[in-house]
This record gives sequence, structure tokens and C-alpha cells, in this order.
Amino acid sequence: MIDLEFVINTLSLGSLYALLALGLVLVYGILKLVNFAYGEYVMVGGYALYIAATLLGMPWYVTLVIAVLAAVVVSYLTELVAFRPVRNKSANAQIITSFAVSIFLQNVVLILISSRARAVQLPFFFSKTVTIAGATTPVRNLLIIAVTAVLLVTLSVVMKKTVLGMAMRAASDKFTTTRLMGVPANLVISAAFLISGLLAGVASIFWVSRSASVDPLTGAAPLLIAFIAVVIGGMHSTVGAVVGGFVYGLIFNLLSITLPASMISYRDAFMFVLVVLFLLFRPAGIIKGGYTEERVG
Repeated sequence: MIDLEFVINTLSLGSLYALLALGLVLVYGILKLVNFAYGEYVMVGGYALYIAATLLGMPWYVTLVIAVLAAVVVSYLTELVAFRPVRNKSANAQIITSFAVSIFLQNVVLILISSRARAVQLPFFFSKTVTIAGATTPVRNLLIIAVTAVLLVTLSVVMKKTVLGMAMRAASDKFTTTRLMGVPANLVISAAFLISGLLAGVASIFWVSRSASVDPLTGAAPLLIAFIAVVIGGMHSTVGAVVGGFVYGLIFNLLSITLPASMISYRDAFMFVLVVLFLLFRPAGIIKGGYTEERVG
């Protein structure tokens, strides 16, 4: 049944998926690289929450900031240490590097913490519910909608009104031309990774809040969802990534209420079928952005 509760749930799920997809496509737009280590930024944010809140007992507002900062720092360091040295190499080298970073971060957690899932202590209001016009929903659903709206508006202003934002937009269209005009390549690419880490860090808070736990493979599902969302919305458009996230959330929730109970567990399979259909009949996605075969060198 489609009611207000369904709408709120869809908007909250779509908001989370939109953040994940946008973080992935920002880096792809400039480097033409699908960063398979992106899910591990979400995982790092989750473990930062676990350490700050559960182990150290820090105030909730401090733990949230630490989670976001941890994802931002790790995202920047991976660009600086891993991706920058292979930027002039082949596309295959960059892809393999992203896999290597992903496996490395997972193993760091395995060695330093544990392979078992760890319970994460979340802010008290995350577990509370509110009733709006007869619809009962968790507070965290409203929070993710509000936070995503603020982030999307802020990012839109930054991209359209600031020098750095305009440089990033130009670089995603014609990187070599932009570089020849005097725009520092390292600055633009680092900015993309920093923003990608910021979005991953924010998403990690709400992703972990769904199960109140984190483990070394926490980043696998967010990466897969982000990839599907950008395929649906458009690999070459930030707007398309956001649209793809909300479309994914809508279709996922529709499947939840229309599929028989015995087939609910096959929702992911239906989503993969949808991706195949998009690749066959609409490979550019819902929104076709600017595209060039140019690679960053």
C-alpha cells in the first residue's frame, strides 16, 4: 500500500542511495575510474563510530564528526598514496589499484580489530519514532532526508558558484583542456576524493544505523548499490547519480510491497535484471551527461 509511510521510507532510502551514488560518480567524472575502494570509506566511517562511541564513550555529536572525518581522511590518503602514483598508467592499473586499496583496508580492520561484527552505539534519538499524519517512522529516516537535502543544495552551490566547483565541472568535461588553462590537476582530483569521502562518511552513519553494527565487509553492499544507482541514473552526470539513487530506492520499496513474501529475498536479483535492461536499452542512464573518452594522465 502506497501511503505517507511508504513515501517517507522511499525518500529516506533514496536519499541514502543518492549520497552513495554521488560520491562514486564524482571521482568517476574526473578520473574515469570506478573506485572499488569506495565502499571501504563507508566501512571506515562505521568503525570510527564504533571506536569513538562504543570504545571511547565520546558524546554523540563528536562521534558523528569523527566518523565523517575518518572517511574524508582515508579517501584523501588513498588518492595521495595509491591512485596518484598510477594516474599516468593504464586504466587497468587504476582499477586493479582500487581493488588493492579495498582489500588492504579490509585487512587492516581484520588485523587491528576483528573479523566479527561489532555493535555500534548510536545517538539515542536514532531509535526514536515519530508520528506524522498517522504515519509512524523512525527519526533517522527524517534525518537522512534533511541531511541529504542540505548536502545536495550545498554541493550544488559549491559546484556552480565557486572557482573550485567550476574547475571540477570543467575537468569532468575536458580534463586536459582544463589543465592547459592553468587549473592544478592534483587540486581538482584531491577535491573530488575529499567530497567523495565526505559523502561516504555521512552515508556511513545512516548505513550503520540500520543494523547498529559494523564488520569488515560492511562496505560491499553500499558499493554495489552505488554502482547500480549510477548505471540507472547515468555514469556521466552528478544529477543522474542522484536521480538513480532515488529511482533505486523507489523500485526497491515497490518490490518490497508487491513481491510475495517468499520472493522478498530475491529483490537484489530483480535489481540486477533492471541494470542489465538499462545497459542494453539505455546505456547512458536516465540522464545523459557530458562524455569523453579522454583519460587523466
